[in-house]
Amino acid sequence: MLRLFFVAVAFVGSVSGTLRAVDPDPEQPSTATRAEPVTYDIDFRVIVTAPQGTKTLRVWVPVPPSDKGQEVQPGTFATFPNNIKPTTHTEAVFGNTFAYFEFANPQGAQIITHTFRATVWEQRWDVDPAKITRVEKWLASFDPYRRSESRVVVDDRFKKLAGQIVGNKPNALAELSEIMTWANDNLTYDHTNTSLVASSEHALTKKRGDCSDYHGLCASLGRSLGMPTRVAYGLHLFPKNLPCHCKLEVFLPPYGWVSFDVSETQRFIKALEANADLKVDEKAALVKAAVERLRKGFRDNTWLMHSKGTDYDLAPKASRKVPLVASIYAEADGKPLSLPDPADPTKREFAWMTAHKYTPDRDVQYPFRDLKTLRPRK
Repeated sequence: MLRLFFVAVAFVGSVSGTLRAVDPDPEQPSTATRAEPVTYDIDFRVIVTAPQGTKTLRVWVPVPPSDKGQEVQPGTFATFPNNIKPTTHTEAVFGNTFAYFEFANPQGAQIITHTFRATVWEQRWDVDPAKITRVEKWLASFDPYRRSESRVVVDDRFKKLAGQIVGNKPNALAELSEIMTWANDNLTYDHTNTSLVASSEHALTKKRGDCSDYHGLCASLGRSLGMPTRVAYGLHLFPKNLPCHCKLEVFLPPYGWVSFDVSETQRFIKALEANADLKVDEKAALVKAAVERLRKGFRDNTWLMHSKGTDYDLAPKASRKVPLVASIYAEADGKPLSLPDPADPTKREFAWMTAHKYTPDRDVQYPFRDLKTLRPRK
């Protein structure tokens, strides 16, 4: 039997450090402890080639917001070869902001450049399962995070699977931990067989995919248990073929939105287990540390969030709702341009591509590859 949330209130920290009762609010500020700030000078470019004869090319570029985990300074946009000034719009469901470009009769590739500076912190929630409260009835403001969508599906199949996975667990974090463990045990990371759009259907049937498929499935299973969940997209701030990456976020009172990276933790654990330079006990300790970091909530300082949520209308509206925005969204005469996956070694053709450079103010290591980030700090 699926378990619902039973307590009607949540708690947030007060100035004195005690907890006070409040209604859950999806706009609750982050309760994570932040550390290790890194400031990046960011040069993000997208090269879009519309089909021959296109009358109108429309491009939406997400503008990263500031929150507790990141401070984004206003930047500048430029285009080449045509000089097009963007307009800025914020969509109504999740509050994502986009710079919108419209090219009339584009000839050849159009280059959009966004240069700006951002300071990004590492965030740790240190979630204590005993402190998590349950909610009897979520406010309507949580509906976008609990509904069934075209990609993050909630139906009898997912409800049944979620019930089988979690069993009779005492709290939402224990249930979520079982879901993430199931994903780790049953999914294979594979860029040659991915939906690219957080499809829980793809992950469930194929048992493989990219970060969006992992987190789309976990979001679906969490919603099947009544949890508000969302997929948040952003940019990895280091050189890589595919700059975009997503996280799973789950609203856990009193902590609010907590970030989890299931796919990168799985890949890190596999790399640890295959590391011939580590002793058996060292591997076991590092794997345990990676799992604990995942379950307690962790967002790294090498990732910049630019948009959150799935299945919504852009602003200004596109020809249809978007499942998500990974890097940009583009349409030629009302038809979407294919989302590229340069991390797939089998792909040879792309309608658009990104070029990107991130210059940090100090040396910073990616915590899902660097063993030292799992060892206790001195």
